[in-house]
This record gives sequence, structure tokens and C-alpha cells, in this order.
Amino acid sequence: MSETTQAEKNPGKVQAFLQKKNVELSWRRYCIDAMGAMAHGLFASLLIGTIIATIGTQFKIQVLVDIGGYAKSVAGPAMAVAIAYALKAPNLVLFSMLAVGSASNALGGAGGPLAVLIIAIVATEIGKLVSKETKIDILVTPLVSIGVGVGLAMLIAKPIGDAASYIGEVIMWATELQPLLMGVLVSVLVGIALTLPISSAAICAALSLTGLAGGAAVAGCSAQMIGFAVMSFSENGVGGLISQGIGTSMLQMGNIIKNPKIWLPPIIASAITGPLATCVFKMTMNGAAISSGMGTCGLVGQIGVYSGWVNDIAAGTKTAITGFDWAGLILISFVLPAVLTWAFGLLFKKMGWIKPGDLKLPE
Repeated sequence: MSETTQAEKNPGKVQAFLQKKNVELSWRRYCIDAMGAMAHGLFASLLIGTIIATIGTQFKIQVLVDIGGYAKSVAGPAMAVAIAYALKAPNLVLFSMLAVGSASNALGGAGGPLAVLIIAIVATEIGKLVSKETKIDILVTPLVSIGVGVGLAMLIAKPIGDAASYIGEVIMWATELQPLLMGVLVSVLVGIALTLPISSAAICAALSLTGLAGGAAVAGCSAQMIGFAVMSFSENGVGGLISQGIGTSMLQMGNIIKNPKIWLPPIIASAITGPLATCVFKMTMNGAAISSGMGTCGLVGQIGVYSGWVNDIAAGTKTAITGFDWAGLILISFVLPAVLTWAFGLLFKKMGWIKPGDLKLPE
């Protein structure tokens, strides 16, 4: 057999080996599955820890402050393990990601989540390749997984984190400079990301998106969730109202593919509420950055804004939570998305762009 023929067969062998190891080089696996899992890891550590600590601070319960602190301290390991789990890593690889996540998040600084995402994916996939390939797997697999992951963290976590942080800072700077234009852009784009099968929460966390830009992101995500929930109420009832309003607007993705015009009412609503949040109510997200991309999911976005108020008061940059603050949060998060999306939805129904059954969720 000629060398050319052998070379031609090699790609097939490589592909078979990758398939055997469940290594799938795809956009969906890395940018949807892994990123979504990273957001879950952040939720189960940094975000829930922030909520618990905020409650403890408000009611002066020190044990809750301590519990929240412990939860927040394991954000890096939680993200990395969640990513490895989404990539279907064997146990030894999965558990090795604790060290990889810790190193990547710590060395990545403010942009640590993006560093964790990239490095955990690489370390997990390489760990999967060597898993169960030797008789001393219990030594080799964690050695390779941790060695590759922590080694990469030492080399590239800081540059990745710095780049992500810089992009986030540019977005936040631009929002402060041009609150009207950026209020529209951030609200619309992050809101769209929330409904797409990617993680808006992970994006906001990776970019450390807070401040006015974070407030615009909350507005956009809320417009998608509350908007779809209210607009589709006649077809989906109370169950649909709850599952979309405090669950996720991603449930409408199948319907959007069939008729993209149903997406216009919540997008238009977000283009209105975003600049209102930045220009009128000056709504900021000074809590955990992941909260910026959560919208009304479990009311996490609103709790994040509230925890930011508490942080600002503690830091002396805010004197008190005012009635205007509460009015802005309620209007931007719930009232305006509901009214605006319902109104635009009604208009599009009269125009024939949205027809009966277009917003019906699968049983």
C-alpha cells in the first residue's frame, strides 16, 4: 500500500479515535453546551453566593454572609466542572477541572470566566483523549488534565482575562458616553442572546458587564422574557406566562425559526426600555456581572440590581434606595416590557405578520 493511500486513511482513524473519546469539534458543543454549563456553574456559586450574602448583610445575619462568601469563592472550580460535565468528561477528568478552574479564574482576573471557558474546554478534551489509555489511568489522566489546564492558565489566562475585561470596559465606557445609542445596542443584543440557544449570562460574566451597560442588559433580557410571556398568554396560559416570564424566552426559539417576525415585538420593546434604563432611570448593575444577562429568570437580574444598591450604600457611593430607583426597576423589568410587547404584538397580528398558533409552546 502506498504512502499516499495510508495518509488518506489517517484522517479516518483520527476521526474514529475522536468519536471513541467523545471529542466533538463543533460550535454547538463549545459555544452553546459548554457556555451554557458555565453559566450554571456561575449561578450555583458566585450568583447564589451573592444573593445569600446580600440577604445576610441586609438582615445582619453573619452566618449567611459567611455562607455566601464560601459559595462565591468556588466560582472558578464550579464553572470548570460544569463545562467538563457538559463535554461528557470521564470522572477523573471532571474532578481534575477543580484545580484548572481555580487557577484559570484567579489568574484571569476580572475576565476570569472567559479564561475558564477556553482553558477548561482545552484541558477537558485533552484529558478525555488520554483517559483509560494506560494501565495507570488514575495517575496519568489527572496529571495530564491538571498539567495542561493549569499550565495553560499560567500562560494565557491573564491575557484572555485582560482582553475580555478590556472589551467589557469599552462597552461600559461607551454606554456612559453615549447612553442613548448604547442603551439601545446593549439592550437589543444581550436580549437577543438570551433568547438564542447561547448564554447571555455567560457573555455578561465573561465581559464583566456591569454599570449602566449592565442595566441596559437587564432591560433587554427582561423585555424578551416578559414580552414573550405576555404576548403569548392567550395561547399558552398561566403555565406559559411563568415558564417564559421567570424561566426563559428560549422556549420560543422553535417558533422563531418558523416565523422570525414574532421576535420583533420584544426586540422593539428592548430598544425602547434599554435607553430608558440608561438615560432616564440611570439603572445600573453593580452586583454580580452574570446577573446582567439573566433578565427576570428567577428574578436574578432584579436581585442583582438590588444587591448593587446595597453594595453602593456600603461603599458610600449611594446614600439610600429611593422610590425612583424602585419605580425604574419595576417599570423597566416588568411593566414596560409587558405593555410594549403586547401592543406591538397586537399591531403585528392585525397586519397578519403574527397568526394564531405562531406563539404556541410545545406541550
